[in-house]
Amino acid sequence: MPVSLIPSFLIYCYVGAITPGPANLCSLSAALRYGKGPALRQWRGLFCGFFLDAMGAVVLTWLLGAALNQYVGMLSWVGAAYLLWMAWHMLRSSGVDPDRDPAAPSFRNGVLVQLTNVKVILFCITALSGYVLPYNSSLWALLPVGLFLPLTGPVCNLVWLFAGASLQKLFANHRRTVDIVMALSLVLCAASLVWPH
Repeated sequence: MPVSLIPSFLIYCYVGAITPGPANLCSLSAALRYGKGPALRQWRGLFCGFFLDAMGAVVLTWLLGAALNQYVGMLSWVGAAYLLWMAWHMLRSSGVDPDRDPAAPSFRNGVLVQLTNVKVILFCITALSGYVLPYNSSLWALLPVGLFLPLTGPVCNLVWLFAGASLQKLFANHRRTVDIVMALSLVLCAASLVWPH
């Protein structure tokens, strides 16, 4: 990945990780309902599930890069389209009720949330195919980024876990403004993926 793309990549990681999604809302709900201990037990599962998603994305992206090297440029456009869809969805979503928690927090629940979390799967594949694969398709170039990705989402899960009540109020009172800022950040990330370097 060129050094010029690192700021865009980090913004992408931050926006993708901090915005509401299944894992963040599970962390918020678990901390509010059950306290820090059970929520941290679930968080360990979220981390392991995210790690498994990231390593699966590394292998999938590496195999795609090796088999379809001439189509790598198109993957950047697919990644940019996904980012634009995320921005559009963020502006149009009515929000998810964080109080809907059908099961008590557990390690197993955390792993299952992440393994079925389409946001995380697409987040990892987009990061690898958009920011690394166009410049280097080797497994050794993809692996460090794949190992970095689990430090993004789960860290932001912790933010939601520890500051859940205050973040919930912030999103409730200023949701539209926050959504607009996050959506614009995603549009900038999308543009940087396809803009000629």
